[in-house]
Amino acid sequence: MATRRSVAIYARISQDRGGEGLGVDRQLQDCREKTARLGWTVADEYVDNDISAYDRRKKRPAYERMLADIAAGERDAVVVYHIDRLHRAPIELERFVDVCSIAGVKDLKTVSGDYDLGTGDGLLHARLLGIVAAAEGDAKSRRGKRKMREKAENGQPHGGGMRPFGFEKDQITHHPEEAAVIREAASRALAGESLTSLVRWLDEADVRTVTGRPWATTTLRQLLTNPRNWGVRTYKGAEPVKAVWEPIIDPADGARLRSVLLDPSRRTNRTARRYLLSGLGRCGRCGEVLVSHPKRGVRKYECRTSANHKGCGKISITAELLEEWVVEAVLHALDSPAMAQSLAPGSDDTETERIRAEVTRLRQRQEELAEMYADGEIDRAGWSTARNRMQNRVRDLDSALAGLTRRHAADPYLGKGEELRQQWEQMNLDRQVAIVKSVLNHVTVLPATVPGRHGLDPARVQPDWRR
Repeated sequence: MATRRSVAIYARISQDRGGEGLGVDRQLQDCREKTARLGWTVADEYVDNDISAYDRRKKRPAYERMLADIAAGERDAVVVYHIDRLHRAPIELERFVDVCSIAGVKDLKTVSGDYDLGTGDGLLHARLLGIVAAAEGDAKSRRGKRKMREKAENGQPHGGGMRPFGFEKDQITHHPEEAAVIREAASRALAGESLTSLVRWLDEADVRTVTGRPWATTTLRQLLTNPRNWGVRTYKGAEPVKAVWEPIIDPADGARLRSVLLDPSRRTNRTARRYLLSGLGRCGRCGEVLVSHPKRGVRKYECRTSANHKGCGKISITAELLEEWVVEAVLHALDSPAMAQSLAPGSDDTETERIRAEVTRLRQRQEELAEMYADGEIDRAGWSTARNRMQNRVRDLDSALAGLTRRHAADPYLGKGEELRQQWEQMNLDRQVAIVKSVLNHVTVLPATVPGRHGLDPARVQPDWRR
């Protein structure tokens, strides 16, 4: 037997739940002993830990590096614990054989047997074991998927992998500090605070994800819309079931979070807000929306007439004065029994569920419509007309649903106007706007009765409250 002086040892383990790498270490030890018995010299060890060879979507960097070294003529043999550590799919074995054939590498040694890739019998043996390994991998995958589905049906966590934020390693017990973060973030998001603002808060509080990275708006949205946080187990489109763990937030709040944060009309690229009442002011002469902008260094709300604005141009009011008046009116309204009754939590839950059910039905009908078109039951024109009508209806319902969920921004402050007054200046503008919008449809500004009068004439302002 020829002496090999540039041997590659390859080791891999699919799952290393403890992270200790013990399975790989045992493979390496046995491969070293095998190489020593042969009197060969190891040039390098290539290790892929916690990486499956069966899932070809996952790259195996050490394996790819070994192939490159073989192709470059830098390795003259390969030693591996078992052939299934090297490949789980026949197509990968053929690629390995091709690379070795071109490079003149014929020796593939395992702890349990040897293969001469330069002979027909040796290659056949390797291929047969490769087919067996692929079949075992398929069976293992099916068993794994069935076990995952069974766990989901019983409301159990999937187990393995990275623990979810808010839970301990068992994926059932709450992580006290992280669970508190989820509750506060959920409350602030329901109160209208933007994801960007919440990410900034988490960064300032030095709160990191379970991987130790800073939060991004996408990861925070995923966290706040994950049914796991309100005690629901989901699995690949199957009917959700009650989980075995206790919810971190109320399920009703979870549903509202999904409505707000997954609303298709929600803009994520808006510029920073500077005006409390942007979009809420109305001209008392023509009814057009007042435009917020600075004028000679002073923030104003004005009715404008231009190519983009169809107002009369006859109403203007200082933003600071109007905003101070509206804030005081909102705080007073929150202490009003009539407003408290109108905005009481749960008062619009029936309407919310009705809209959600209608949206679900419409989306199912959209799928049925697509199938009818695919089967030739309707032509393209009929499909397009019906689809557009349903899309417009879904868009209107989504907008109405978003409006209903926004009303809950004032829930924590009903009957507590004075308490809110103490907190108001510490709130960011996003939260302030959400609270104002939850109780106010718009505010109409009438013409000044005394031109040039200093201060705000309360008679000019007519709030339209939500009922």
